[in-house]
Amino acid sequence: MAEAERIIGTPDTPDADRDGQDRDGEDRDLRDRDGREPAGAADGAEAERPRGKRRIAVLFAVAAVAYALDLVSKMIVVAKLEHHEPIEVIGDWLRFEAIRNAGAAFGFGEAFTVIFTVIAAAVIVVIFRLARKLYSLPWAIALGLLLGGALGNLTDRIFRSPGVFEGAVVDFIAPKHFAVFNLADSAIVCGGILIVLLSFRGLDPDGTVHKD
Repeated sequence: MAEAERIIGTPDTPDADRDGQDRDGEDRDLRDRDGREPAGAADGAEAERPRGKRRIAVLFAVAAVAYALDLVSKMIVVAKLEHHEPIEVIGDWLRFEAIRNAGAAFGFGEAFTVIFTVIAAAVIVVIFRLARKLYSLPWAIALGLLLGGALGNLTDRIFRSPGVFEGAVVDFIAPKHFAVFNLADSAIVCGGILIVLLSFRGLDPDGTVHKD
């Protein structure tokens, strides 16, 4: 009889079920007291990490595209347009004209070239710090535009004449009755406008939404 019970097994009873549940509860309590995270929380954290990495990748991809377009356009302007007559794109309303600008965006503050260089470098550092907690796609695009534009103009400040940190930025887009600018300036302005809109909507770089 004992041998048969051993082979067939003892049928489940409510008491046995309760004992198993009690043991499971005790195990969970022990895990909680040990300070270990539940498996679900760990899985959630794992799911968060790739999401953050994807946003950082978007930031640097946008920055790389903006920087490359600005760099290539300036190389073409210096090689083909500088010391030549302006090219009329839309009559008198829009021309391409090579101008060396020692000031900030759109030609403002030509007497403060070194200060603007330091500001551009500081902006780049701030963007890199924000990138560590970036989970928002719109913020990634906005910061990428800012980073690409700042790097584009900073490259001119460092490597173009008259000297390091005093170099003149190459501008060439000349609308009628407006300052001459370049693609880096455009990227900075577009990124700044997008950041203002995101701030008004209450969207933070980490993806959270708040209401004032």
